[in-house]
This record gives sequence, C-alpha cells and structure tokens, in this order.
Amino acid sequence: MLDLAGQLHEWTEEGREFAVATVVAVDGSAPRPPGAALAVSADGTAIGSVSGGCVEGAVYDLCVQALRDGETLVERFGYSDEDAFAVGLTCGGTIDVMITPVAAGPTVGKAALEAAARAEPVALARVVRGPADLLGRALLVRPDGTYEGGLGGAAGLDRTALAQARALLDTGRTGTVELSEDGSHCPGGLTLLVESAVPPPRMIVFGAIDFAAALARAGKFLGYHVTVCDARPVFATRARFPDADEIVVDWPDRYLRRTGTDARTVLCVLTHDAKFDIPLLTEALRLPVAYIGAMGSRRTHEDRDRRLREAGVSERDLARLRSPIGLDLGARTPEETAVSITAEIVAARHGGTGTPLTGSGRPIHRPDREPQPV
Repeated sequence: MLDLAGQLHEWTEEGREFAVATVVAVDGSAPRPPGAALAVSADGTAIGSVSGGCVEGAVYDLCVQALRDGETLVERFGYSDEDAFAVGLTCGGTIDVMITPVAAGPTVGKAALEAAARAEPVALARVVRGPADLLGRALLVRPDGTYEGGLGGAAGLDRTALAQARALLDTGRTGTVELSEDGSHCPGGLTLLVESAVPPPRMIVFGAIDFAAALARAGKFLGYHVTVCDARPVFATRARFPDADEIVVDWPDRYLRRTGTDARTVLCVLTHDAKFDIPLLTEALRLPVAYIGAMGSRRTHEDRDRRLREAGVSERDLARLRSPIGLDLGARTPEETAVSITAEIVAARHGGTGTPLTGSGRPIHRPDREPQPV
C-alpha cells in the first residue's frame, strides 16, 4: 500500500477510515506486482489498482466488506473461462490480495504511510499468510534498524522479520519472505510481504539540448528525480527545462564527482562533445550506477571509445556504456528519442530484450532479475 502513500496519508490526516487491498502474491502472467494496491474510503472513493481492471469491482466490494466488518482477509483471483461473467484475470495468471481495514487512530500502517509520504526510506512487513490471529500484523522498519509494531508469535519472529525487511529496504525492493512461526528461515507457516518505500531514483541528464528537455519529461513520467547539468548558463535555464527537478550549471565531470549517486541512478550523456564526454564518462564508468548511456553517431562512438581507452578506462568498464544511447525504434524527434532512451532504461532494469512481443513466445510479465533496482 506504500505506492499510494501520498493520497492515503492525506486520508489519515483528514481522519477518514479506509480499506486497502494489496497484491501479496503473483503467479503466472498477472498484470501488477506484489505491493500494488487499491484503496477504498468510507465514502466510497477508490484510488489505485490491483489488476489493471480485471477484478477491480470484486476487490472494491471486498474493501467495503472489510470496512463494515473490521476484519482482514485474503482472496485469490485466477483465470476463469467457464462463465463469461465470472470474476477472474483474463491474462491467465493468479493473484492473492489481502484486504485490510484502516480505522481511525494511530497504527503501524499509518506511521509507514506518513514516513513514505515524506520521502523517508521505510519498509512495512506484514503477515499475509499464517495463523488467523497473526494475519495483517505489521512491523515498520527504518534503515538504521529501529522499528515500530510487531508480528506477535515467537520472540525470534520480529528479529528475523527485521533483518529480512532491512535487506529488502537496502535495495529498495518489495517482495515476500517465507518463515516459520518460530522466526527461523525454514519456509513454513508464515509469509511476509515486505514493501519498501525509498526516495525516487535519480536521472542525471548531461547536456542542455532539446533532446534533454524531452528526456526530462519522460524521466519524470517514469518517477525519476531528474537533474539537468550543463556548463553553459545560457542553455541550462528553468524556462528550457520546466520538468526537471534540478538544473545545475557546472562542468559535468566536476558535478558528478560531488553529487550523490547509488545503484538506482541512471546517467544520460547527451553532450556528444569530447571535451565534456571524456572526463565525464571516465568518472561515470567507475561508479556503481544502474545505467550509463551516451548520445552520438557511430563515428562519434568510435572516437569516444578510443579516447576513453587512452584515458585508462578498462574494457570491463567500457562494456557498461550504452552507446549510441537508446533502442533502435527509428526515432527522429526529441520526443521519440526520449522514448528510445527510456525504453532501454526499462529493459535494462527488468532484463527485457527490446524485441517485439509478437511472436517472441517469452512471458510478458516475469520477475525482475536480482537485483535490478533502476
């Protein structure tokens, strides 16, 4: 439910009661991953989605029921072709959805929503399979190991859940953990869903050109915190880049050395000018970031590749460079090029091939590779 943190925190501030349906398990070609949520307030307002539309009506009714009964429940939805009007997933997958009522007053879930709405890193671990008296129990975990709430059960259960939640939070991932009721790691009587909420990943675009303006818009659409950096103040302006979160006037390599990056950061080098590119990429290719792409023609790439080798960049590091940047979509305009670049970033994150789905025979929805937190 943390993916709806902003709106749900507003509801809690207003004193509204609501129920949240969260996808807690996925099998096959289900449309939305664990952690996806739909919430229904006491006045009937609905936000979010658990299935892209297939079972939203039935889940809405279950949320209304949970608000009325005050009980947490788990419901499974799968594919059904026996009845044209049956509730099921047309894609053929299966999802388990946990519906939890959130009443007025302080709760662990509300504390997690508040932290996530403030863009503070936090994980929420909840029992989604196990004894009825533990179902829905929650543990809020922060990066420093402090926590609120508890799962009940054996004394070791909270300790193990805390360690597992911190591990997922460190990589910004949401996932399930199988445990025994005594807190041991042997899969047994309990399943925890751990939802991680972390600040948005960074996209740093170097080069204040028209292609960068389109890429900044696309990056914001994908949920990145977008920075545009250029050494030329006449081009790096708010008027030219209204969608960027930050606009920095500095030499690109100097800015990259002093700014923060992590394993989710993507770096897009659109300057295609050797005096900027070579020192910048020499610095970038040493960093453990998720994606590094550089714009330019085949000839520009060959010259850049040679210069980077002369600058001492290793073959291993050079292999990380996506150049020319983007997927082959036949893009011409800045907007089309932005789609090409962001498509490559998404493919890199999820292990996609970039080939058409038509005739591929590959699953449309498949688990992320471990770890790929772009």
